[in-house]
Amino acid sequence: MAVKIEESWKLQLAGEFEQPYFKSLVEFVKYETAKHTIFPAGKLIFSAFDHCPFDATKVVIIGQDPYHGHGQANGLCFSVSDGVAMPPSLKNIFKEIKSDLGNELPPTGNLERWAEQGVLMLNATLTVRANEAGSHQKKGWEEFTDAAIKLLSDKKENLVFLLWGAYAQKKGAIIDTAKHLVLKAAHPSPFAAHNGFFGCAHFSKTNEYLKLKGKKTITW
Repeated sequence: MAVKIEESWKLQLAGEFEQPYFKSLVEFVKYETAKHTIFPAGKLIFSAFDHCPFDATKVVIIGQDPYHGHGQANGLCFSVSDGVAMPPSLKNIFKEIKSDLGNELPPTGNLERWAEQGVLMLNATLTVRANEAGSHQKKGWEEFTDAAIKLLSDKKENLVFLLWGAYAQKKGAIIDTAKHLVLKAAHPSPFAAHNGFFGCAHFSKTNEYLKLKGKKTITW
């Protein structure tokens, strides 16, 4: 079954594309796309992988669902396309970056610039029905994204995993903490950010670790 995804990831995930769960997932997404408005657009579903090849990955941020509002989701967790107003969680991420590193709020919430430096921004579920949060959960995406995380954990060394909130932390339980740096904090949403996201300093800690391991730091 042909899946349009960046070549290094296509190679790594080849076994998943042949699994019964993935074939069922493809049929489900095709059906949903025919009946409903689905986000992100089809060509953006694998954007997290397309913008950050397996070999180039240095940092992994785990999200949950794509944004379900019109024009928001662009295939990278927490990210929105150019010209789209920043959702509250993303605003809080930039507030923490300013507090941590002194960087001013950027003009866009499009995080492709992070991806191109080696930050994989991976939602657990890669599609969603418009205006229905969580509508594509437990259809197979979680199994697929678990496989991607396990491949990174098993085959690479000295990655940084940023796990914000209980959901991401549970999903990240498969990561080998002996080989990688795992940083945990509260979710950056307005409901949780004051419970440990603000002040977590994950962005400077990530760069300190990358520097220590002889890797190029991220311009956040």
